[in-house]
Amino acid sequence: MRNIKLVEVRSEIAAGTRGASLGIDALKIASLDKKSDFFTQFEPINVADANNYLWKGNKFPHAKYIDGVYQVLKNVYSSIESLRLDKKFPIVLAGDHSTAAGTIMGIKAANPELRLGVVWIDAHADLHTPYTTPSGNMHGMPLAMVSQLDNKECQVNQPDEETLLYWERIKKIGGDQPKIDPKDIVFISVRDTESPEDFLIKKHEIRNFKTSEVREKGISQIANETLEILKDCDQIYISFDVDSLDSSISVGTGTPVPDGLTVEEAIQLNAELIKDKRVCCWEIVEVNPTLDTENTMAENAFEVLEVTTKSLVENF
Repeated sequence: MRNIKLVEVRSEIAAGTRGASLGIDALKIASLDKKSDFFTQFEPINVADANNYLWKGNKFPHAKYIDGVYQVLKNVYSSIESLRLDKKFPIVLAGDHSTAAGTIMGIKAANPELRLGVVWIDAHADLHTPYTTPSGNMHGMPLAMVSQLDNKECQVNQPDEETLLYWERIKKIGGDQPKIDPKDIVFISVRDTESPEDFLIKKHEIRNFKTSEVREKGISQIANETLEILKDCDQIYISFDVDSLDSSISVGTGTPVPDGLTVEEAIQLNAELIKDKRVCCWEIVEVNPTLDTENTMAENAFEVLEVTTKSLVENF
């Protein structure tokens, strides 16, 4: 069995709606309803969040709660770095997607000489910066953070000095260099982007397998092509945002978008991708039970989590 460690990150500070911090416990309730022993199999660690910053009010319109986000990312980074140095396989259960930046920073810090590829299964590209964000929500920025992108070519905002000070600090967590090359990102089912993100996707030739292509080619072919694009990477990190699922089934998440994956497609895709021996970390994010009825999203997400973990264990 891979030396799996569950990492629980109850952060919701970077999301636009409240409630993602409850997603992990919603997954646990779903496991109980399913009579699964999943959460007894693996020892979890809890990473400290900074959700208390939400009570203080936001001072940074172009990067909301960036002072708290900075704290969380440092916490996630150090936890993941320690686990990877200890040869553990982190399965990360997180609230808002900004914490993925800390995960990537930790993976890279543990093995700085290894080239890291990213499979981003999401409705969104998450390539915004304080200079380009339309909302200020930092769960739309993690891939820009770890690629050290500002995208000033598409600047629409004028962030203040303190915002930019924190932004520079965030980009330097785990070392002052890009943790990934943007061309080592593969998007699957990304379908809700803004023009500054489209600019970066085109500039860096980032491949995006749209939902229609997933259906047309089949899961196995998409997984093969994804791993082929990342063939020169030594390690691979997979991040699964539940809003990659179609909005008809993804009510329990902050930013649902039509034309997404079915639960079955998500299960097959993650279970197939995680068989690759280079995969060193898998993550699931953005379950928000406060937006849901009868914990439906968490039940679907738990199924993805359980089957993907089983595939990881069986193919070690």
